[in-house]
Amino acid sequence: MKVVIIGGVASGMSAAARLRRLDEQAEITVYEMSEHVSYANCGLPYFVSDVISRRDNLLLQTPDALWNRFRIKAKVQHMVTAINREAKTVEVKNLATGKITNDTYDKLVIATGARPRKLDVPGIERALWLRNVTDADSVKQALQDAENKTVAILGAGFIGIELAENIRHIDIPVTIIQRSNSILGQFDPEMVQPLQAKLEKHGVKIILNAEADHITKDQVVLKDGRKIDAGLVFTAAGVDPDNSLAKAAGLKIGSTGGLWVDDQQRTSDPNIFAAGDAVEKHGQLTGEQTLVPLANLANRHGRLIADVIAGREVRAHNATGTVILGAFGHAVGITGLSERAAKKAGIAHEIIHIHPNNHAGYYPGSKRLSMKVLFDPLTGKILGAQANGEDGVDKRIDVIATAMHGGLTIDDLMDLELAYAPQFGSAKDAINIAGYVGNNVFNGTTPTVQWHQLEAARANGAQVVDVRSAGEHGFANIPGTVNIPVEELRDRLSEIQVEDVVVYCQVGQRGHIATQILKANGAKVRNLDGGYLTWAAGMESLAH
Repeated sequence: MKVVIIGGVASGMSAAARLRRLDEQAEITVYEMSEHVSYANCGLPYFVSDVISRRDNLLLQTPDALWNRFRIKAKVQHMVTAINREAKTVEVKNLATGKITNDTYDKLVIATGARPRKLDVPGIERALWLRNVTDADSVKQALQDAENKTVAILGAGFIGIELAENIRHIDIPVTIIQRSNSILGQFDPEMVQPLQAKLEKHGVKIILNAEADHITKDQVVLKDGRKIDAGLVFTAAGVDPDNSLAKAAGLKIGSTGGLWVDDQQRTSDPNIFAAGDAVEKHGQLTGEQTLVPLANLANRHGRLIADVIAGREVRAHNATGTVILGAFGHAVGITGLSERAAKKAGIAHEIIHIHPNNHAGYYPGSKRLSMKVLFDPLTGKILGAQANGEDGVDKRIDVIATAMHGGLTIDDLMDLELAYAPQFGSAKDAINIAGYVGNNVFNGTTPTVQWHQLEAARANGAQVVDVRSAGEHGFANIPGTVNIPVEELRDRLSEIQVEDVVVYCQVGQRGHIATQILKANGAKVRNLDGGYLTWAAGMESLAH
């Protein structure tokens, strides 16, 4: 059997290596248009600043190594320019010599990935991007050689933020220009506000709700007339599936613009498979097709293709979109649905925010960890989670992602037995606390109101009571609120508007206690979910 693979990075190389382990006799050829095969493209921003100082560390394999170990023919600087499905051939151009040849296949794998989104902005041709190792070399050299050492980045997604952090590491001024009202559009605004504050603290200027009108020799001019110094410009406004080959070959393209595949990664041609960023995925929670340009999915689906070609009965699981990003020591992670995604899809949901410590508070180095969890109000099924903080974000998001894969409910989080020692976690881990708080909301013990619903509640006549101490209230509070510390609440019930009252504290715990006291005394009461910390982060995000 002869297998040709177009693209030699994540999904392509996973398919090639796995197929060789399953079939020693298969003839496997990989065509990669860049100068390198099997490189760590997720590490490219960190090479720019020498956080990853050795270029060789990004190169996971070489053509010689692949041949010696796997007998895989990996041909770099070879671009597949056409697919002839009827003849089962591909046209290949040697980019070094210009020579064009044809190759045959029994099975074909398309792993062409994604390309940087092309912006329709005059002057964009001078913008740099970061897709492969050669790009990283060019970026690094440009940063060193530039006479005007100022940088503008168009887009505040993952690559834009990682680039900004690493360019600041080499002490070059950076401005991020983002067309929407918050960074990292996958997240809800209150959950990424702390990361935005951290970026700004370290000298990254962020301009939201702004678009580039045109780019000059040393500036980016915005549509509102503002001029941003930019000796160098980077385009990081997202990626689009690189499926021009598939389109030209007449393969089915999905509703997202990604290449359509079935649950065995087979395209509309039964002899052609596809995986990676060029391909759309089936969303686990919305039931809709989606684009999820993540390396872990690409690798997983590349392996699955090899299994299918080798005759194994395997099928792809739906995608939840679990991702994490770190900058300047602060991390944000997400799995499943955000609140905005749930609303857009019309999916009913309940929400909790919590702000526990990453490990036992009495052990040195404890840091606050903030989490947001969505769940189904009827079944308790977990729909998604987000987290931010300096430490422990990865662990909690991974636990939630695993729980979602296993079909657990918000109540099940209470009973998870997680590894505990004071330097690693708490006897009541953040995950367990999410279960406790979620259970109180799910079963109606603690009715809540979200930070962005508070003003509407006040407009409808609700009294808002701060149940923190007088000192905390004096230091920072929600304007126009009454301060009655929870310890004094039973003795000051006459000051409460029992018909409709919202209570809040710093993170929600004392608000929960106050809710139970007031409920027992006949009040119609709600707790401000996540307390003052969540409200403040949300309001700060709106201020931008």
